[in-house]
Amino acid sequence: MESVNNLRNQCFMRKETRKLPKLIVILGPTAGGKTTWGLKLAKKFDGEIISADSRQIFKKMNIGTAKAKGEWKRDGLRKTYYVEGVPHHLIDFLDPGKNFAVPEFRDKAVKWSKTAHKNGRIPIVAGGTGLYIHSLVDNLKIPSVAPNRKLRKSLKDKSNQELMKLLKALDPKSANNVDSNNTRRIIRALEVCILSGTPFSEQQIKGEPIFDVLQIGIDTPREVLYKRINSRVDEMMKLGLLKEVEGLVKQKYGWGLSSMSGIGYGQFKGYFDGEYDLDRAIELLKRDTRRYSKRQLTWFKRDDRIKWCKDYKKAEKLVKDFLSEK
Repeated sequence: MESVNNLRNQCFMRKETRKLPKLIVILGPTAGGKTTWGLKLAKKFDGEIISADSRQIFKKMNIGTAKAKGEWKRDGLRKTYYVEGVPHHLIDFLDPGKNFAVPEFRDKAVKWSKTAHKNGRIPIVAGGTGLYIHSLVDNLKIPSVAPNRKLRKSLKDKSNQELMKLLKALDPKSANNVDSNNTRRIIRALEVCILSGTPFSEQQIKGEPIFDVLQIGIDTPREVLYKRINSRVDEMMKLGLLKEVEGLVKQKYGWGLSSMSGIGYGQFKGYFDGEYDLDRAIELLKRDTRRYSKRQLTWFKRDDRIKWCKDYKKAEKLVKDFLSEK
């Protein structure tokens, strides 16, 4: 009997001391510099980038999402998106007419992270979509509430302002974190709340950790961040953002789609509908992007596991120390 107990204890200790594969996360608000830091770290430590940006997943949407310019190359049987020689995953792969749920992101991000380790590289998640990162870091179990067409149709008849008011009443936590321009995500949160009778934010259950994670947040002063956002929008317009949006409209991608209702595209709906001029559309894009960055920071600041860095060198040292830990 004693030998059986000893064996059981040994098995338990092995489970407790099992080393989890390492994962690095670079996060922060839009225009904070995540792409640049991620690339530098990937080159320094031989990493692969896994994008955690809910807008950069879409094809044909390059300028409005500030997608890093890269090219698709064949790696054996599959194609991989490369930026400056660094492999990128979960970027530029989905048609704008399709949806991509958080559980799908988590599953694919886990797969690519494990693949990176098999390739002898370090997975580096870079992005600003809080729920994407949360789902991966905490192995989140998302509620499985089936879509209800009748309910969705009734919700789609309401304005975004009305939807947000309803969400604030049913689930203030979700309302504080969701992009107020992302109609599809607001409706999904309401759908879960209404059909289950429980706030969407209370149904996200943490699972057993899959990775040993280092989360690094880019700490940028708000006034600097807002200037960057305004400059970025101006640069996007010079690069042909209006033409990009016009091309999507001509291809019959509707404004109700998740891809078309978010930051960078949804602000042009009124312009194409003749409700306001181009200057107003640009003004709305700058304003909504600033507001979105504020919500991103609110989301991330709640997690005290995040190491905030004002400069890249500090982040690089954190990664070096993290990877050297046994």
